[in-house]
Amino acid sequence: MRAAPPSTTRRPESIADARPATGAQPRIGASVDLGANSVHLLVAVVGDHRLEPLDDESVFLGLGSAVAGRGYLGRAARAELTASLVRYADIARMLGATDATFLGTEPIRRAADASRIVHDITTATGAQVHVLSHEEEAFLTIIGVTDGRPVTQQTLVIDVGGGSSEFCVVDTSGRPRAVGMRLGSARLTDAFVQHDPATASELEAMRRAAKQAVGAAPEATPGEIVAVGGTASNLIKMLPAAILDGMLTRDRIAEVQAILGSEPAALAAERHLINPLRARILPAGGAIMEAILERYGAGSMRVVETGIREGAILAVVHGGRAWRDRLADLAHGWRT
Repeated sequence: MRAAPPSTTRRPESIADARPATGAQPRIGASVDLGANSVHLLVAVVGDHRLEPLDDESVFLGLGSAVAGRGYLGRAARAELTASLVRYADIARMLGATDATFLGTEPIRRAADASRIVHDITTATGAQVHVLSHEEEAFLTIIGVTDGRPVTQQTLVIDVGGGSSEFCVVDTSGRPRAVGMRLGSARLTDAFVQHDPATASELEAMRRAAKQAVGAAPEATPGEIVAVGGTASNLIKMLPAAILDGMLTRDRIAEVQAILGSEPAALAAERHLINPLRARILPAGGAIMEAILERYGAGSMRVVETGIREGAILAVVHGGRAWRDRLADLAHGWRT
């Protein structure tokens, strides 16, 4: 498992540059998402329920494919992951965060050596690793999308990752409903794709598998579908019009699939400024997004950049030490 070059956004010149407009002493939060494709750090100033990023960066480690291939990470991959997290913990503390909240998602849930992964990370960084359930992952995503605001209509938030997808339905009242599915872009690619670019028959096989799997997604009649995570954000990058309005439609997904089906991943990555490893699994992500729109009879979904990492920072700030016990309430909103 070799890491792709990290992706980083520019941090402000100083913490003072990101200080909330109220002038209140800023609180610095940090979270790291150990996802199936990327391991992603966010360090941000928290003020007035808003996050101002100080550092936002990721490294593509492909944890999900490693676990899918052999059932565990193994010593070398654990060492690579731990080294990345030591660096992230150091960055978070340097920027003023008391600690980073490490979030173990699908690959850590499934890895046979999960206890060893957690031990190695905790020993090396001094930070706790929270291995999340599908429901907890979905609730954190909702919090990151809404910033604590109650929704005004039934809303479906989806996060299509490399190894799993999270669906969370939030209504104006009642407990949010969350379902996690073992359906992801890397998992689907590993199961069906042997060529670069994927052949028409491979793409069709992924569409059929995605449609069948998404049939088990939660029942809902959402007024809006919101997509978060790397799959959605990288599909958006493929089309200038989608970048401008942040919307994915069935026609746009079909256009992206046609592009990805006509050029190797390395060329697609260069032309559209996406990670080459991501470019290889993006057709599977498109197939899943297409299946979701069909499942809910929707013509489009809105793509946002916020998600689980933002949600974790806000949950820790507003939920305190017992934030995991309070996730369902936090996901329903706390702001008036």
